[in-house]
Amino acid sequence: MTEPLIESAEGGSEPAPRARIFADVTPLRTSPDYRRLWFGNTVSWVGQGMTALAVSLQVYDLTGSAFSVGLIGACSLVPLVVFGLYGGAVADTVDRRKLGLASALGSFVLSVLLVAVTVAGVERVEVLYGVVALQAVCFALNSPARSSMIARLLPAEQLPAANALNSMTSTTGALVGPMLGGLIVGWWGYRAAYGVDAVAFTASLYAMWRLPSMLPERDAAAGRKRASVLDGLRFLGTRPNLRMTFLSDLCAMVLAQPRALFPVVAALWYGGDAKTTGLLVAAPGLGALLGGVFSGWLGNVRRHGLAVLVAVGCWGAAIAVFGLTRQLWLGLLFLALAGAADNTSMVFRNTMLQAAVPDELRGRLQGIFIVVVAGGPRLGDFIAGTVADLTSPGLAVTGGGIACVLAVVFLALRWPAFTRYDARDPQP
Repeated sequence: MTEPLIESAEGGSEPAPRARIFADVTPLRTSPDYRRLWFGNTVSWVGQGMTALAVSLQVYDLTGSAFSVGLIGACSLVPLVVFGLYGGAVADTVDRRKLGLASALGSFVLSVLLVAVTVAGVERVEVLYGVVALQAVCFALNSPARSSMIARLLPAEQLPAANALNSMTSTTGALVGPMLGGLIVGWWGYRAAYGVDAVAFTASLYAMWRLPSMLPERDAAAGRKRASVLDGLRFLGTRPNLRMTFLSDLCAMVLAQPRALFPVVAALWYGGDAKTTGLLVAAPGLGALLGGVFSGWLGNVRRHGLAVLVAVGCWGAAIAVFGLTRQLWLGLLFLALAGAADNTSMVFRNTMLQAAVPDELRGRLQGIFIVVVAGGPRLGDFIAGTVADLTSPGLAVTGGGIACVLAVVFLALRWPAFTRYDARDPQP
């Protein structure tokens, strides 16, 4: 049977790709470097999830204070925001493989340090705060370097599939890591959880070690001078398509972020307790993971800008409907749908940042991405909590979802060229 044809980038015709259901694993088959990097990151993400829970439990064990546990987030947020921008500039200056290796080694050493202080019986919460802050610094330096490498390891047509696989890595770590961490801490104590994390980091170290040298591709005029964060911000300010990837994400994370209200929602709407809150927290992550598992169709999409706006709009709509639900199973369903939509948006936004940004600027744009991802949801938590106190949780959640949808419509009307962005001719 003759295969249907689609128009190629050169104006001719080519066979349409076969429809896929499950995640496209072509990047894992074709690139040994990417395969090692993906496997190492998956293992280390699970280890980091274990350590994050173990640190929270240990801080509470030492202080008995929920406020002290909350300070862990502040200890990681500030380094992520500050060093996210700086790490992107460094990644555009030095060999990204060496930067990734050095920052992964730093995370490994910090995990070993947690084991050492626990074995030594050091029970000072300040030490745990300091380690968490330094771990955030290592992550902020590692992430721009690692993300910038993907476009050098794979051809452009495989980037959506690679980003879908990467999303499965982070969501698996966020879901599986805390569960394993709780079990290991309960059975063998904190030192065991930290020790497993240290061992897990060796997979990431090995993957980075095996990579080839990855100096940024810079023109002769730029020479070897240090990359400037301001140059990255100026580039983003003059590139509407890239700017829209950040604006659309902020619509979702700032206007329609119900996470801070989950404890209240669990009690008032569903008559639940901490277990119910845990289900609400896990539902978007599970939806994102399933979105990654069934992401095979993403590789057939060419209008990435339109796909981002539709996905963000679906997030807002799902959150708005969640705010109207009073049955737990239905609320979990719409939170999972929101998570799947967010995963789709993330895949295409990352792909656009990798494909449409010159290699010499990829690190800095990825650094800005870290700042938005780290800061946006926390600002959304503040807005949701404030609106809920002034009005009601239902109005805060549903109103935020509707505001997100309206904001996306405004962006589409204000910058219609974004909806025409074509992956076959990526323009920033």
